[in-house]
Amino acid sequence: MIIFPIIIIISLVLYVYYKVAIVKSKDGLTQSYFNAKSRICLGSFIFFYGVNQYIYYLSRFSLIIGIIFIFFGGLQLYRGFREVKHYRSEWKRLNPTE
Repeated sequence: MIIFPIIIIISLVLYVYYKVAIVKSKDGLTQSYFNAKSRICLGSFIFFYGVNQYIYYLSRFSLIIGIIFIFFGGLQLYRGFREVKHYRSEWKRLNPTE
């Protein structure tokens, strides 16, 4: 399955992109928003890495490790989506003209 390594690489690149964008930004709200987006990318990286490891190796040990990675990746994704939703609404509330 070539799709999982592609998703893993894209999410890792986007994670680094958002972390660099945090350093470049001066606004605290924008930094928090980019941090939430980077959390989504990190969660998708961990999630799909766990799925890929189980599909590639097909052993009991990789199943256990894959389940742990999928669980923690899912938690990161969930928290990231909630934070993005919160900070997006806060930005709209503080900047109603844009």
